[in-house]
Amino acid sequence: MEVVSGVHWIEGIIGHCYLMVDHEITFIDTGLPRNMKKIVRYITEELHREPSDVKTICLTHGDVDHIGNAEKLRALTGAKIVAHPDDAEIIAGRKPRLMPKGTMNTLFKLVRPVMAAKPFEVDILVNDRDTIAGLNVIHMPGHTPGSIALYDAQRKVVFVGDALGCEDGVVRGPSEMMTQDLPKAYESIEKLASYDFSVMLSGHSKPLRPDASMKVREFIATRKKEK
Repeated sequence: MEVVSGVHWIEGIIGHCYLMVDHEITFIDTGLPRNMKKIVRYITEELHREPSDVKTICLTHGDVDHIGNAEKLRALTGAKIVAHPDDAEIIAGRKPRLMPKGTMNTLFKLVRPVMAAKPFEVDILVNDRDTIAGLNVIHMPGHTPGSIALYDAQRKVVFVGDALGCEDGVVRGPSEMMTQDLPKAYESIEKLASYDFSVMLSGHSKPLRPDASMKVREFIATRKKEK
């Protein structure tokens, strides 16, 4: 579905998969593995474009439900894969994906062999305040060390990965069970207060709109009062 002009969401994939459709196509995250048919079908049948039009694949972080089809999509299209250096090491298998201590950490270790994507190298490393494919990079460590948000200033859309979510139009914080460093994650969220965006697109929630930046600032202010 087209969320706003030129920004599409391929529904039905765990770990939301977004596309920015201009002269070139840019992916933001690629969902769980084994969804390539659905992705290619969307490109060709919904957009009436060619897979070769995909030039950039931006990964908000290295979890399998965000990177699961990235390597196969690169092989098909020739696109460059983009990530922050800290998560690029996790994606390449050189560093482990650390989890909070407790039951979820144990469960994660058990399902990792089944759910894990094959390690691969990232083509382009980006850091805070870099620009890639017309998007401003915002380093958002916490959920993972190299989590990033991507801001489209022209369309006033921000892609936040798993840094934030929403439910029924209400902003929700990051998952405590899946976030490596929760205090740092909330510190990172405060960076979004300086950006103006109408729509927030996250990794697992429906689009937050309208006035998404105002709602995020209100969430930040409320949390500060509760401390």
